[in-house]
Amino acid sequence: MGKVFTHMTMSLDGFVADPDDGIGELFEWYEGGEVSVPSATSDRSLQVDEAGAQVLHEWIDNTGALVAGRHLFDMTDGWGDKHPMGVPVVVVTHHAPENAAERWPNTTFVGDVTTAITEAKRIAGDKNVTIASTTIIQQALDLGLVDEVCVSLVPVLFGEGVSYFGELANGHLLLDDPVVVPGRRATHLSYRVRR
Repeated sequence: MGKVFTHMTMSLDGFVADPDDGIGELFEWYEGGEVSVPSATSDRSLQVDEAGAQVLHEWIDNTGALVAGRHLFDMTDGWGDKHPMGVPVVVVTHHAPENAAERWPNTTFVGDVTTAITEAKRIAGDKNVTIASTTIIQQALDLGLVDEVCVSLVPVLFGEGVSYFGELANGHLLLDDPVVVPGRRATHLSYRVRR
């Protein structure tokens, strides 16, 4: 069975977007290298350095489902029902969009984080589940549903914005020592959650 992990690109001071949901320089590492990593959408590939390619292949090749929140889903228009990773998406929302089954037949809408993770694990089978929305990550951490926390840390300070992490409902959470993959414009960090 696969693991449940989080992944976000984050500024050095802990933000994944500015106050208006803009990503600014955060995603420069996706276009700053010589190695092409294709996405599931035929018109888009990423140009990253060797380290970024290693991290992306590990992530993409081993992920079977993605969990997102409704805010991210709406911002991307549901990725046109085809996420760039090429995996099914499970969206946590209290209200599914109108005509969801017709417009996004490859997307599953559920009402809470626990159900989302359960459904994503079912869809992913032996592969991993990735959580890619800050509020969903926070809730999953509080519920003890995350196996590994991953960060692509970029050298920029936002000063304010949308935080990757928030207040933990059960106090602090202990993580193992990081696996560090240094790269150009991003340092990739992975931390297993201690049980």
